[in-house]
Amino acid sequence: QVQLVESGGGLVQPGGSLRLSCAASGSIFSIPTMGWYRQAPGKQRELVATMTRGGHTNYTESVKGRFTISRDNAKNTVYLQMNTLKPEDTAVYYCNAGIRTGYYNLRDYWGQGTQVTVSS
Repeated sequence: QVQLVESGGGLVQPGGSLRLSCAASGSIFSIPTMGWYRQAPGKQRELVATMTRGGHTNYTESVKGRFTISRDNAKNTVYLQMNTLKPEDTAVYYCNAGIRTGYYNLRDYWGQGTQVTVSS
């Protein structure tokens, strides 16, 4: 069974920083892509950033220059460093990973979500 466990959310003032972590565990063959999504109250879930195993990254426009995604392939862990946070970054952040549990198996997995609140 595969599991994604997130940590690092919380309350921060505008302009502050937070670092999210997400560790995948279980019967894992490989993880081609890991990333972060977020969902604000009353809004649809949106992509924040993704990163392939080879290091290719993709960011939504609103976080470019402020957020940095990284991953430690040896630890099956992805990170999201969030700087210069704004109130509009307030949301539940979800870790997502495309995981192979075998050579031919690939499916999406989601973490439980972690709340990020940016407020003075």
